[in-house]
Amino acid sequence: MYAVIKTGGKQYRVAAGDRLRVETLAVSEGDSIELDQVLLVSGDDGVKVGAPLVDGAKVQATVLSHGRAKKIEIVKFRRRKHHRKQMGHRQNFTELKIESIVG
Repeated sequence: MYAVIKTGGKQYRVAAGDRLRVETLAVSEGDSIELDQVLLVSGDDGVKVGAPLVDGAKVQATVLSHGRAKKIEIVKFRRRKHHRKQMGHRQNFTELKIESIVG
């Protein structure tokens, strides 16, 4: 059984037992969270597609940790113009473990 959920402006395909990194959520480590924006649920009885959400479908997850991803280096360079700009970015994330899918 799997589901497609929406969180942080992105969509993820999840199944029970999966670990995934999503945009930062305001939940403490170790707490349980219920994701109710479920776009699709697939199981033994077929596929349910929402319009836009599946009614009554939920995904239970546990927050494992909060962190920051590896640094991304951004370099803007114009040849022969004495112009060079260098920046870096580290994205915050929340790591979730999917416990169950209801729907």
